Amino acid sequence: MITIYQKPTCSTCRSVYEALKASGVDFDAVDYYVDPIPREKLIELVRKMGVRPAVLLRVKEPIYQTLGLADRTLSDDEVIDLLVKYPDLLQRPIVEHGEQAILARPAERLREIL
Repeated sequence: MITIYQKPTCSTCRSVYEALKASGVDFDAVDYYVDPIPREKLIELVRKMGVRPAVLLRVKEPIYQTLGLADRTLSDDEVIDLLVKYPDLLQRPIVEHGEQAILARPAERLREIL
């Protein structure tokens, strides 16, 4: 089963969603603003992506600036906590398929997981 974690108003998320529909695969779509990603699940997704949590920070978001995150050194746990508390900070969309997950940005990366 494939799951896309998305913000439906995001243009890249919409592109990936439409590509999944067009491919004919079964998938679930999670709007993580309505159904927040639990901390444990976010840790699992990061592990499946094989990246550090900081890779998922949206550094151009106003909340990133407001919190002064550019001037701080954050542990992986602190980044995870911030991503859970402030969903605007999370890069999107994240696509999960079994033991793999990717940040499907740009949308063409979806091919890596299908």
